Amino acid sequence: MKICGVELTANDAVVCLLSLEQQQFMLPDCRVRKLSLPKEHTRDDLQKFQTTFAKLMEDYQVNKVVIRERMTKGKFAGGAVSFKLEAAIQLMTDIEVDTLSPAAIKQAISDNPLPILFSETGLKSFQEAAFTVAYASHMSA
Repeated sequence: MKICGVELTANDAVVCLLSLEQQQFMLPDCRVRKLSLPKEHTRDDLQKFQTTFAKLMEDYQVNKVVIRERMTKGKFAGGAVSFKLEAAIQLMTDIEVDTLSPAAIKQAISDNPLPILFSETGLKSFQEAAFTVAYASHMSA
């Protein structure tokens, strides 16, 4: 199963593909690391983001998208644009979309520690949260 982990920050959707086949994890190459929405975006920009994201998932034959939940209140609350991005992703058809809370991610990693250090994955440091949510989703299944 191939999962796309997503972390939403400001106006970016940071992505990481992670597949698990025969008890072996693989990090498929992906042409993008993040998709962005312009700060002064229109309805057309949001639809373009959704179409681009859906095409990316189709091209890489992703089975499931898992989004890291953001807080709605408090110091670490998500911004309005990130919630628009989440809605655009969740409303896509033909693909399963789920969210995982930070507590669920932490529990999954506690129960199943990462088999390698993140620094050895070859991913960019800003992709760590997206990688972690994809890994936690695989371990929670």
